[in-house]
Amino acid sequence: MAESQATIAPFSAPMTGGQTFELLGRPARYTVLYFYPKDNTPGCTTESIAFREAWPEFQALGADIVGLSRDSLRSHENFKGKLGLPFELISDADEAVCTQFNVMKMKNMYGKQVRGVERSTFVIDAQGRLVKEWRGVKVNDHVAEVLEFLKSQP
Repeated sequence: MAESQATIAPFSAPMTGGQTFELLGRPARYTVLYFYPKDNTPGCTTESIAFREAWPEFQALGADIVGLSRDSLRSHENFKGKLGLPFELISDADEAVCTQFNVMKMKNMYGKQVRGVERSTFVIDAQGRLVKEWRGVKVNDHVAEVLEFLKSQP
């Protein structure tokens, strides 16, 4: 929900397809980086499917989508294949990227405090500047919000 022009420190991380994500030098005009708690859970599945369904619209706006969670590459490959995701997923098992984006939070799960990823989305431009962020995302209508923001960009 916040708009910003902060520059993100460059980072690289392993992702599906045997690739390495590099923040800088990406061909897309925008990178939509969405952080989610865990592969194969209801909310994360719904969110990933919503991004999958809107993939052509994001591509038409010059935006690439990349999902990120702490799950292993093996888990990500299975999740990506099961859902037919046309975009890659980053594995952040050591929480380095999660820490950089400050998405690790204490959450209530079944009455217990647990440390986990706060569902968040960041739009980063081709120069590595953070141009928009959503934290504490609710899955319903979120992808439409991200699309509307990108459509409003010059």
